Amino acid sequence: MQDIVLANLVAIGEVPAPYQHEEGRVRMMLERFSECGLQSCSTDATGNGLAILPGSEGAANILMFSNVDTLADEHAEPSLAFRKDEIVGPFIGDNSMALAAMASLPILLERLQIRLKANIIFMGAVRMLGHGNLYGLSGFLNNSGMPIRYGLSLEGVQLGRLNYACLGQLLCDITVRLSEDYNWVQFGATGAIIPMNDIINRINKIPLPRRPLTTIVFGLIRGGVSYRNIARETVLSFEVRSESADLLNQVAQQIEDITEDVAANSGVTVKFDIFARRAPGGLDISHPLVRQTRAIHTALGISSQMYPTTFALAALVEKKTPSIVLGLTTGTRRNDLPELEEAAAIEPIWTGLAQLVGVLLTIDGGLCDGA
Repeated sequence: MQDIVLANLVAIGEVPAPYQHEEGRVRMMLERFSECGLQSCSTDATGNGLAILPGSEGAANILMFSNVDTLADEHAEPSLAFRKDEIVGPFIGDNSMALAAMASLPILLERLQIRLKANIIFMGAVRMLGHGNLYGLSGFLNNSGMPIRYGLSLEGVQLGRLNYACLGQLLCDITVRLSEDYNWVQFGATGAIIPMNDIINRINKIPLPRRPLTTIVFGLIRGGVSYRNIARETVLSFEVRSESADLLNQVAQQIEDITEDVAANSGVTVKFDIFARRAPGGLDISHPLVRQTRAIHTALGISSQMYPTTFALAALVEKKTPSIVLGLTTGTRRNDLPELEEAAAIEPIWTGLAQLVGVLLTIDGGLCDGA
């Protein structure tokens, strides 16, 4: 199995999949699905790569998925490198390792002579990250017509990860743009960067409670073209996260007030765009799916890492589908590696796969029902 998993990891992980250009990686996923005997290997109307492992009864569907898109530049050519006990490259943890595990799992189940009663729907979901706003997963859930009994979202790292609830979330962009009549030759002209700095400082002073847990994560800022040119436009991309939907609305209003005030006093145009809103929710820690997964972790010597997530679980929560997020191996982002590269340990992958098989068996055996 080791050779199969690592071969799938390289085959999938070295196919570029920037946002809105995931077709090549989806094709590779479908090839791997077809080679291991899955049925209905195809893309849906949204562009997701789908395949089905039929169950002996087929009365229920388990959805197993991960995102195929990455945050890479459109022209990036990813390359993976093997070292003594790890593999290094871009987006291994998010989410090439998870895709490789999905492509290998049918072979593992066959070798273990395991056939579930339920169908497993495997999906490589497109346009999930950033402005994609879970487009692939939401499109499938809204349009497939296939009832999903349980959802399993896979992440490459970290082994022991067990997300069963999600925070509420706002995904936001603030754009500061100079007016057309801006006085470029005036000495001391600051351009778009200084007003953006003012906005960031003021957002950072918004009081945030510890309970309900609320935080603002500044993820990306970009603007300007060179050292010597005044920046015409600056864009800040960030998230607001909270356990409370009401607090999200309050913070959004405060940020709106800040941007309007800076625009009025700086002579620049400021646009505050909330392009995604996700409600908090999910399972309780006492849900049988969570309890059974924790028991599997204990049996395998895995330390469960339980915390609310901010990603794909939100789309399943909206549909009231019991779901969890699982990690498959351990990984690190070290200072000796480029910004987008990660190192993932090879040995823990097998424990991660054993965890996955165990969770599937408990779901299929009805041990997670009745909540």
